[in-house]
Amino acid sequence: MLISYFLIVLSSFLGGVVFILLLKNLAVKYQIFIPRGMPLIGGIAMGLSFVLTCLFWSSFYKGLSPEARGIIVTSFIMLIFGAVDDRRELSVLAKFLVQIIATSLLIFFGIRTQIIYIGNLTNIIITFIWILGISNAFNHLDIIDGLAAAVAIIVSLAFLVISYLNGQMQNAILILALSGAILSFLIYNLPPAKVYMGNSGSHFLGFILAAMALVISYAPLERKAALLSPLLILGLPIFDTAFLILMRLMKKSWPFKKSDDHLALRLLALGYSRKKALLIMLALGLFFSFCGISVSQLSNPYAIAIIILVVLVSLVLTKKMSKISI
Repeated sequence: MLISYFLIVLSSFLGGVVFILLLKNLAVKYQIFIPRGMPLIGGIAMGLSFVLTCLFWSSFYKGLSPEARGIIVTSFIMLIFGAVDDRRELSVLAKFLVQIIATSLLIFFGIRTQIIYIGNLTNIIITFIWILGISNAFNHLDIIDGLAAAVAIIVSLAFLVISYLNGQMQNAILILALSGAILSFLIYNLPPAKVYMGNSGSHFLGFILAAMALVISYAPLERKAALLSPLLILGLPIFDTAFLILMRLMKKSWPFKKSDDHLALRLLALGYSRKKALLIMLALGLFFSFCGISVSQLSNPYAIAIIILVVLVSLVLTKKMSKISI
C-alpha cells in the first residue's frame, strides 16, 4: 500500500513538471499568461496533473467516491475560470459568481458541513462561507514566492495524517495526487520564482483544500472540540486574511481593497530576507496544522487547552505585527 501511495505522489509530481515545462514554453512563445514578465501557468499545470493522476489511479482501485468526483469536477471549474481571470482579469462580482456556482455544485454532490442540531439550511450557509472564505484566503496568501504552495502541502499532509489515524483513507488518492502536483510547482516557485501559480492556482488550491476538509471525519460526536480541527489546520490562511482585513479596517480602508498589510510583507519590512520570511510563515503554518491534528486526537479538556493556546498566540502575533509600519 505504501508503494502505491508513493507512486501516486511520484506520478502527479512528474506530470506536474512536464505540464509546467510545456506550458512555460508555450507561454513564452506566444506571449500569453505573462502579464508581468513571469508565466502564470503554475495553477493550470497543478490542476491538470491532479485531475489526470486521480482519474488514472482510480482505475486501479474501486473507482472514485461520489464526494471525490464532486471535488474533482468543481475544483476543475474553479481552475478553468481562474485561468480566464489570469488571461483577462474578471470583475470581483464575476469571481464571486463563479465561486458560488462551483460551491453550489459541490453541495449538489453531497459535500457540505454535517453539524448536527443546526439543520440543513444552516449547514449549507456555513458551507458557502467556508468554501468562499478559504478559496479567497489562499489567494491572499499568495503574496511571496513559495508561500501558498508550501502551506498547501502542509495542510494536505495534515489532512492525510488525520485520515490515516482515523482509518479513512478512501480520499487518499486526492490528497496524494494534490501533494505531488503542488510539489512539482513548488520547486519552480521557491525564491527566486521561475513561474507563478496565478489566480487559477491560488483559488484552485483554496477551493480543493476547503472541500477536502469537509469529507474528513475528525472524531466521534462526544469529542466536540475536534470540530475545530479544520479551522486550526487551515489556521495560517485564515489568520493571515483576518489580520489583513483588521489592518485595513484600522486604516479606515475598504477590507477588500489591495494593500501591503499581509503578514509576510510585514516580515520583509522588518528586514528579513524573502527566504527567512518564508521560513517563519511556514513555521507558523506547521504550528497551526500540528495543533489541528492534536485537537482531532485528544479528549475535550486537552483539545480545549490547545485551542486556547492557538488563540493566545494569534492575539500576541496580531499585537506585535500590527505595530510594524508598512
